[in-house]
Amino acid sequence: MLKGIHPALSPELLKTIAEMGHGDEIVLADAHFPAHSLHHKIIRADGLDIDILLAAISPLFEFDAYVEAPLIMMAAVNGDTLDPKVEEKYRNAIIQSSGNCPNFDRINRFAFYDRTKTAYAVVISGETAKYGNIILKKGVTPLLNKQGNYYE
Repeated sequence: MLKGIHPALSPELLKTIAEMGHGDEIVLADAHFPAHSLHHKIIRADGLDIDILLAAISPLFEFDAYVEAPLIMMAAVNGDTLDPKVEEKYRNAIIQSSGNCPNFDRINRFAFYDRTKTAYAVVISGETAKYGNIILKKGVTPLLNKQGNYYE
């Protein structure tokens, strides 16, 4: 165990988000998501809800500032409805752990599946909320100066 690292971050997930470059995407998938049929790099986070994973990842992860919405969720299928509490729960987890939250976007189910196929990795969580999947797009991590402070 490391100091300052959220206990929900497994060594494999920590390594994966460290390896990602700017523009890479990681999918945090709900427990029902067809991850294994869409991608080869799967990380298990059984028993963890996505808001817990977002709280763990957000302080370490620079969201892409060069896109309008670096957080992408699945839109409801025609005739279905979204529970607004899901996005609110995710937004609050990011704000509480990072101080602010970038924009969200929604894309249709099949576009979400296509994006998953090109993602860096997929994390299967224990999330059971309907339409609870989210894609995180990584940005450029700020550089530190010799004093250990971020360049402005």
